[in-house]
Amino acid sequence: MQTGAGFFGSSIGKKIVMAITGILLVGFVTVHMIGNLQLYLPAHEGVYALDTYGEFLRTLLHGSGIWIARATLLTAAILHIWAAWGLTLMNRAARPVAYQNQAYVASTFASRWMRVSGVVVLIFIIVHLLHLTVGNLLPGFEQGKVFHNVVTGFQVPWVSAFYILAMVFFATHLHHGIWSMLQTLGLSHPRYNGLRHGLATLLTIVVIGGNISFPIAVLTGFVR
Repeated sequence: MQTGAGFFGSSIGKKIVMAITGILLVGFVTVHMIGNLQLYLPAHEGVYALDTYGEFLRTLLHGSGIWIARATLLTAAILHIWAAWGLTLMNRAARPVAYQNQAYVASTFASRWMRVSGVVVLIFIIVHLLHLTVGNLLPGFEQGKVFHNVVTGFQVPWVSAFYILAMVFFATHLHHGIWSMLQTLGLSHPRYNGLRHGLATLLTIVVIGGNISFPIAVLTGFVR
């Protein structure tokens, strides 16, 4: 059995790293989406709840909580990308001569699409942070006014369109990622395929559906 750096340098080691970091990242986006559902509370309750929620996150553990969470998520994201890139290099090394035709099998297409969607998601995360966390891309950004910033940001049609398009890419990444993660963690028997597919589909619909609903709700005037 390989141990230490040898294990994490192996294909299975990288898959396990991707699975563990995937759990952390999927957990974050799920909780983040649920927290943002406070946008739908009636009248001023939504403003108060969302702003209070943001204040709670900023002041958790005297302000250190959010930095611990950010450091954990950043580390998980870096390790996730590192493992994905390592697996990509291994796959290329295992097939040094390119196929003469482009008739890829489903698994190969899925892995290739994961790389594309992963890059789009990475770009989205950077834009999202600059837009609604730092505020550099949002004219009229007000620190601590979460409800105001979300509504003001999504009132710009092209911004909402970008978010929705990014979520479509993220949906494919999330679904295949959950499927693969569950397989790596042991649910690889044919009898579990239906369960894996069901869980991946359900969680993807909930998370992506919730996130897409926010810009749509603002654009349609349902949330103002």
